[in-house]
Amino acid sequence: MKRKQQEAADELRPEYEFDYAKASRGKYYRRLVKEGSNVIVLEPDVAKAFRDSDAVNEALRSLLDLTRSTQRLTKRPSGRAKENPARRST
Repeated sequence: MKRKQQEAADELRPEYEFDYAKASRGKYYRRLVKEGSNVIVLEPDVAKAFRDSDAVNEALRSLLDLTRSTQRLTKRPSGRAKENPARRST
């Protein structure tokens, strides 16, 4: 005996029904602009070096730490050196 083929229902379940008349265009646009959304596309050769975005962030943070620490070593004072009172000629 052949089984009866069940007719596929064309109707969506009630939880999947959506009233597009109530939809708003660009609903999250202002929030994205306010919070800032940075999307950066890496070149393919650079992307191969990193497994995911966390690896990229970790590498960039370590680079920032390195530049901060080396900047302190090479930074020169912008003003004149203060005169040492012991070296004054009287």
